[in-house]
Amino acid sequence: MEKNVGGYDRIARAIFGPALIIVGAAALGGAFTIAAGTLGLVAAGVLLVVGAVLATTAIIQKCPLNALFGINTYTGEAKVETEVPVKPRMQ
Repeated sequence: MEKNVGGYDRIARAIFGPALIIVGAAALGGAFTIAAGTLGLVAAGVLLVVGAVLATTAIIQKCPLNALFGINTYTGEAKVETEVPVKPRMQ
C-alpha cells in the first residue's frame, strides 16, 4: 500500500489521535464518566480504539479507508520501482 496520508490530514490525525487515547484511557480508568454503566465503558473503549487508529495512520502515513475511497493527501515523491540492468557474464 502506498502512502496516502499527508499534509493537514496527517497533522489532524497526529493531534486528535493521542487526545482521544488520553480521553478514552481516562474514562476507562474512572477519572470521569462519559455515560452511565456499560454504555460509558463502550464509548470509552471506542474512543481509545479510534484514537489508536488515528495515531497509527498518522505515523505510517497509510490509511485503508483513504485507499478505499480514493483519497490521497500525501504529496511526497511517488515510489517508483525501476529495473536494474543485469551485466552479462564474461566467459
